[in-house]
Amino acid sequence: MVNYRTAELTRNCLELLREQLRGLDVPVWVVDNGSADASTAYLRSLDWINLIERVPAAGEPGHIAHGKALDMILERIDTDHILLMHTDTFIYDNAVFQLLLNECTRNENIVAAGCVEQLDRGLARTAWRVTSRYCKHHYRRLLRAVGLPGRDPKPWKEVYLKSFCTLWNAKVMKQRGLHFCMDDRVPGYTLQDRMLEASLAVASISPRRLFRYLDHIQAGTVAACGGYAQGHRRNRMYDHALARLNKVAGYP
Repeated sequence: MVNYRTAELTRNCLELLREQLRGLDVPVWVVDNGSADASTAYLRSLDWINLIERVPAAGEPGHIAHGKALDMILERIDTDHILLMHTDTFIYDNAVFQLLLNECTRNENIVAAGCVEQLDRGLARTAWRVTSRYCKHHYRRLLRAVGLPGRDPKPWKEVYLKSFCTLWNAKVMKQRGLHFCMDDRVPGYTLQDRMLEASLAVASISPRRLFRYLDHIQAGTVAACGGYAQGHRRNRMYDHALARLNKVAGYP
């Protein structure tokens, strides 16, 4: 897990995680990416996590800082697998650990298990999202084909596992000299491409199945750091989700 100035999220995330790991011998690693705020002080107060305090380079993009932080953990662990989590991921049922592990070990060619979506939108919203993205993608391609100005067509189908809750085979990664931050792309994307090029596979778990065990605030870490303009819908989503979490946990 990587923390950057998300004090409330980090507290909720780790307290829930601790409850779900009770009785299990699982090392928890957290990198603080130069937060220098209340979240750093909170992490220093915990004696049940392995804390790494990293100082990001000046001007380092957020996703690169995140990827390099994950690689610092990868270098230090000796377990066969590594579970990536975001501080805006909240696990309510530890059965999710076995689910991910079963998916990652059911076939010797599978090197990762996770979800390509960041929330469970339900059947209707998912169908609309896929249909609209498909139409927009091919409309933009058509504009380019006939020489008209238009935006670059974005992929209409999600294919990359999202790191808010993804299990990777760390042993295979190390054997092949691979890591999470390999270029300027989102950490894990090039890693997944390299694995597929090597005839290995990843297991994609449906949102409906995965979100039985956890919740995730889409872009919650960005909202917590003030990454959106005031009144942005994701700020409102973040505020509502955090209020629910604090109420359940009994925090003021």
